[in-house]
Amino acid sequence: MGEWSDYFEDFPEENPANYVNGRYDPQAAAAARARESQLAHEQAKLNAEIRRIIQKHSPKASREKP
Repeated sequence: MGEWSDYFEDFPEENPANYVNGRYDPQAAAAARARESQLAHEQAKLNAEIRRIIQKHSPKASREKP
């Protein structure tokens, strides 16, 4: 028995990840995944910047680790 990825390569219309709003559209699904990935990356950068700002403005005693 093969892997699921092999099956979905042969039958992409069976892959639920290729559907957008209930419609089979692999290009739109790939674009949506790329947008979500980009948004997650941008959010991670913003979160890191927020942590740096909080550390910079927090009292020194709370920044020291026991």
